This record gives sequence, structure tokens and C-alpha cells, in this order.
Amino acid sequence: MADEHRASERSQSQRQPSQPQPRNKRARRRRSAAARVAGAFLYVLLVIGLSGVLATLGWTWACDLLGLNKTYASTEITIEEDTDFNTIVDQLEEAGLIQYKFLFKLYTQFSHAQDKIAPGKYELNTEMDYHALVSSMGSSSSTRLTTDITIKEGLTIDQVFDLLADRGVTSVEKLQDMAATYDYAFDWLQDRPLGDYHRLEGYLFPDTYTFELGENPKYVINKMLVNFDSKMDEYMAQYSGEEAQYSLHDIVTIASMIEKETDGTNTAERNDYRSIASVIYNRLENPAAETAGYLQIDATLVYLNGGKIPTEADKSINSPYNTYLHAGLPAGPISNPGMQSLLAAMNPADTSYYYYVLNPETKQHEYSRTFAEHNVLVQRYSSNG
Repeated sequence: MADEHRASERSQSQRQPSQPQPRNKRARRRRSAAARVAGAFLYVLLVIGLSGVLATLGWTWACDLLGLNKTYASTEITIEEDTDFNTIVDQLEEAGLIQYKFLFKLYTQFSHAQDKIAPGKYELNTEMDYHALVSSMGSSSSTRLTTDITIKEGLTIDQVFDLLADRGVTSVEKLQDMAATYDYAFDWLQDRPLGDYHRLEGYLFPDTYTFELGENPKYVINKMLVNFDSKMDEYMAQYSGEEAQYSLHDIVTIASMIEKETDGTNTAERNDYRSIASVIYNRLENPAAETAGYLQIDATLVYLNGGKIPTEADKSINSPYNTYLHAGLPAGPISNPGMQSLLAAMNPADTSYYYYVLNPETKQHEYSRTFAEHNVLVQRYSSNG
């Protein structure tokens, strides 16, 4: 029995250490609860932090989208026909009009705004939101820059194109290409073959025009052709058909020579237009006269030599525009004539003149019927310098 009692005591003593276990569980539960509280606190801080960051980004993006909080600045943006959308966005960013290219692209994608942007030169500013920027780069935008250009009588097509390019309307190359290749819908142009931009020489009607900077060259040229069509519409019927002695192209060609030969010689008291027109027609219609059908217009040589004072050597230039070398009319107009020259070409004065020479003192032309009379005047004015 004693042995059984000692065995029982040893068994009880061996089980004693297991009694503190409840305290360890409570400690672990306390530590677990603290960790959860700390984790929740960190999560809340993270959420608040991220919310703050997102709120800041959202406000910054919203300011860019709405055009807020920007220092005012104005700039010009040029969009060519071949300018791609990414280049436009780059221009906007470089000019400080937008800060976030990805956001602007996202806006244009969802609003289909990219399709509304048209070539041109525009004045934009940093107060414009995305919608205003896109609207201001449209074809009907009031921010599209314009210029008033006066095309003077007697300019050649090359001079007209140079003037338009110098004023920022469009480039010479684009104008030449459009003049050469685009088939404008005018009946009087149908016999002018495509391929050479000079086919429109004579038809770019001199006037004052308002052009948009960066305008489509097709519309630039069309404005001048429409003006010509409007001014000449009432006269065109008499120069069409097989019975017409002269075609409209002939009239424009004659008018272009009148324009250049009368440049600076007209006054309120004296009008050279119709008188010079009479000399041209007298030579054309009387090939048996001393002039033998040759017009011998110095202005045609100037057209060939690039605008220089003509020389004796120029009279030998082999060109259908050389009226010293070839009888009759030149191949086409040598300038873009104004209405006075066109009217004179359609209604010349009734004279028997075949020659004229400029009096350097009066700046007026003197007319002669014969070469002998003409030569006397030439000698007189030559001796006077």
C-alpha cells in the first residue's frame, strides 16, 4: 500500500507544472489583440495616406483638366495638314497649356475631340480647359489667326505664292502642288491641263483677302479663283463657243500684258490701258503690217528672265512666251491682271497705232503708226537718258 501511495504522489507531482497554462493563453490573446489593433491602425494610416495622395493627384489632374491655378500665358500653336496628334499634344505641353499628356489624350479619346482639330495657326492661353483647347483648334474657331493680304495687279503666280508664304498663310510648295494637281470646278479651267502650277497664271484675281494662317492651300487658291469667276461671269459667254474670235484664256493673256506694260503709267487724266490694248490687237489682226504679227512685248521677256530689265540677248530666248521670237499671243498670261486691264482687253480703243514708247519725263506712253515715227521718238528719249 505504501508503494502505491508513493507512486500516486509521484504521479501528482509530475502533473503539477501544467497548472500555469491558462495565464500563458491570456498573455498570447492580449498580444494578438494588440497586434490586431496596431495592424488596423497602420491600415487606417495607409488608407488615409493613399487617399491623401490620390486626392492630391486628383486635384492636380482636375486643375489641368479645367485650366485652373495656372500662370496666365498666351502662345501660338501651328498645326499643319500632316501634323500628327502626338505632335500636337507635345506642342501643348511644351507651351505650358497642359501638364499631363496622358490625361489630355484620355480626354480626347473619350470625347472624340481629336476629330475636331483642324490645320491652322491658333492663339491659345493657359486659362483654357481641355474642352476650350480642342474647340479653339477647330476650323471655325475664333482663336484662329488671320491676316489681310492685298494681291496687287500684275503680280505673277510665283510672286503671289511668295507673298502668301511670307505672311504665314501656307507654304510655296503646297500652293504649287495644289495649283498643279487639284482640278478646280470651273468650266473656264477645263482646257488648262493639270501638271504645271503655271496653268493658273492670270486667274488669281488681285484683291484684298482675309486668309487664315495655316489655311488649306486648296481653299486659299479657290478664294482667288472664285473672285475671278465672280468678276468675269457676265463677260464669259461671249468668249466661249466655236464662233468666238478670242477665248477667255486669250483675253486674260492680253490683259496680263496690258497690266505689265501700263504699270505705273496711268493717271487720272490719261488712261493707257485701252490704248495699249489697241496696239496689241492691231498687231494680232494685221499680220501684213510692218510688225508682221509679232507683239514684241518687253514684259514677256521680263517674265522669262526672272524680272530683270530685258536685254537684246533675251530676245533670243527660245520660249513660247517670247513675243519677239514667236508671232501671235504668248503661251499664256504673264501676270494676274486686274479689272481695268481685263476690261481694256475686252474693249480696246479704236486706233491705228502699232507702236508705243515710254516718255521718261512724263512717265506716259507716246504712240506711233509707223516704225519710222516710233524710231524718232525712241531716239529722242534715248538721247534724253
